[in-house]
Amino acid sequence: MGVQGSSGRYDVLVLGGGAAGLMCARVAGQRGRRVAVVEHMPEVGKKILISGGGRCNFTNLEVAPDRFLSANPHFAKSALKRYTQWDFISLVSDYGIAWHEKTLGQLFCDQSAQQIVDLLLRDCAEVGVEILTSAPVRDVTRAPEPNGGFAVRTESGTLRAPSLVVATGGPSIPKLGATAFAYDLARDFGLPLIEPRPALVPLTLQPADKALAAPLSGLAVDSAVTANGTTFREATLFTHRGVSGPAVLQASSYWQAADLHAGAHAGGRKRAAAAPADLRGLPVRFDLLPEVSDPDWLVAAKAARPRQQLQTVLGEVLPQRLAQRLAAQLADGAGADDRPLAEWPDRALRRIVQQLKDWQLVPAGTEGFAKAEVTVGGVDTAALDSRTMQARDVPGLYVIGEAVDVTGWLGGYNFQWAWSSGWAAGQAV
Repeated sequence: MGVQGSSGRYDVLVLGGGAAGLMCARVAGQRGRRVAVVEHMPEVGKKILISGGGRCNFTNLEVAPDRFLSANPHFAKSALKRYTQWDFISLVSDYGIAWHEKTLGQLFCDQSAQQIVDLLLRDCAEVGVEILTSAPVRDVTRAPEPNGGFAVRTESGTLRAPSLVVATGGPSIPKLGATAFAYDLARDFGLPLIEPRPALVPLTLQPADKALAAPLSGLAVDSAVTANGTTFREATLFTHRGVSGPAVLQASSYWQAADLHAGAHAGGRKRAAAAPADLRGLPVRFDLLPEVSDPDWLVAAKAARPRQQLQTVLGEVLPQRLAQRLAAQLADGAGADDRPLAEWPDRALRRIVQQLKDWQLVPAGTEGFAKAEVTVGGVDTAALDSRTMQARDVPGLYVIGEAVDVTGWLGGYNFQWAWSSGWAAGQAV
């Protein structure tokens, strides 16, 4: 997609041809900088192309700083304020790309995610950005002061520039070529890390809970899922290994996030390289009856329809297979779930409603980076300037996108962070 210039010298080298890297390159190029994007895979924009079922959930109407996790919850504010969702929506619309809102403010292309990649590549081409693909980086060195600058050695030659932007993402979805390269490079330059872990990822269950969930594989239920004090109201999907679906993916980012809150220093920062506390004993709570607010709901059903069975009434608000298994689990003895409601004490019916509104599962873990959509953690924001994304102690080095300890909710928030952080660095390099 591009050929290295004969001199190998540029104003800016961007490592990584994903959303953040391409945005940074186009903005820097528009400012007259000579830019090269160095991508180790044969194609750029792989995560863009698979996102949103191939239609790219490119941003969200409700972007706000509180929709992002970070050891410093204030860090993302500057970039998100200076390049907003409305700016990217305007860019998409200017290119005639039709889009629609799906749910909860999520915006998708009407046709294909390829349109977003094409937009970025067209803008890059117009300002002379070179895209170097199939170019794995062998090493990165920095020249001594006062001249400084960086040398990036690839298989086909060495590239040099005074500004280096790290936009290689995190290790989530390794089948697309994702690696921990950004973290290794950060360590080489002395930048601290917040321990990375999978986010927006399915949860696996302990054997007892898995025995309940596995036969329900493929079944989805409306729910309100709470992890570590944060609640999301969307679908839960049962899988062979545990639970997934939008609500669970959202909650997974918070399940082991206590270290980002209770352990935070004043000012919202925590400098840490150690792994997060082992929170495998922390339950995830499911409200399986989010539309039911009356604790006497089953008592009222008993009064109105005393001959009906528990699973029949539960089946009116839950999928039938789930209603049957829960009725059997909640019954207080063999065959007790076959009794008509008239034979259930009121206190037992109230307890069942309470249990279904606070159904607790203790995950065994997650499906890991292989199934994680993004990564929580990364380069510590304490080491970066929030306006420029430049490393405070390494002039000319910038870190953007998923490589940074800023992680958005499901639904276009991580793409917006890529656009915003890429734009901020593109304005500064």
